[in-house]
Amino acid sequence: MKALVTGGGGFLGSVIVRMLRERGDEVVSFSRADYPLLAALGVTQLRGDLADHTAVTAAAQGCDIVFHVAAKAGIWGSYEDYHATNVTGTESVLAACRAHGIKRLVTTGSPSVVFGGGDIEGGDESLPYPDHYAAHYPLTKMLAERLVLQANSPQLATVSLRPHLIWGPGDNHLLPRIIDKARKGRLKRIGKRACVVDTVYIDNAAQAHLLAADRLEPGSVIAGKAYFITNDEPLPLWEMVNRMLAAADMAPVTTTVSPGAAKVVAVICETLWKLLRISGEPPLTRFVAEELSTAHWFDISAARRDLGYEPEISIEEGLRRLRAWLAASGLLAEKR
Repeated sequence: MKALVTGGGGFLGSVIVRMLRERGDEVVSFSRADYPLLAALGVTQLRGDLADHTAVTAAAQGCDIVFHVAAKAGIWGSYEDYHATNVTGTESVLAACRAHGIKRLVTTGSPSVVFGGGDIEGGDESLPYPDHYAAHYPLTKMLAERLVLQANSPQLATVSLRPHLIWGPGDNHLLPRIIDKARKGRLKRIGKRACVVDTVYIDNAAQAHLLAADRLEPGSVIAGKAYFITNDEPLPLWEMVNRMLAAADMAPVTTTVSPGAAKVVAVICETLWKLLRISGEPPLTRFVAEELSTAHWFDISAARRDLGYEPEISIEEGLRRLRAWLAASGLLAEKR
């Protein structure tokens, strides 16, 4: 098949592209930049802005399926920027599918769309969207997912996958943030409670997208639905963080602050950054403080049943591959 992958040069998008090419599919990537890795894979690369309906529609011409992976992630920024990429961008993708009669759309959602600030333990797809969000990212991802699922029809089959905390070789978001804060001494445990969380290794997350694509068609059991995707190996949050730091030859995080103190600091930081219009993101936000002090792990029975999804790479194996990649990339912490 011929697939359009938005964000094909990103962390998840590039692995989806690689897996598609390995099985012989033709791929068009729509991103903001050109990527040598994609060129080496024989991928057609088109540059543009997701909010540009015309550009996205042109990119989708001749495609059989769209993997909508691109999004504005992060924890800080203007609502307008998040909305333009995550919501208007999704509207562009849907318009492109309709313009060309494309019948399948696999979109990358986020478990944060159901996070209202409290614990989620064994949550499944029946969890509702909360009434309030502490950050623009989960709010706009919810609006985008709702558009995608509502667009499901006899003409266009849609599905949303919700991978939780993707990590692994090539990570340009989660792991770099953890390592940077740890090196600067700014990474602290919030509370002493062993909050259990799910993560997912990058190849498992990408494989779930291909499985969904192969089962998706108008009227299929997965059409119009969302699915949580994890490694199904929930661990206490700080145990997982420390195992990732160990893969980078870094010391574990041991300093602890109370959840109450963390939330106060987060409110102060957000207020100062807004009032003083400080560039960059604050060292702590309410959303991050809540995420780091609550449990969030999920029941993936639906993905197993409907997608045939089974996480093939364990956390242990994933950490081994992560360390090898860090070593090969010269990113291991210097020995003292």
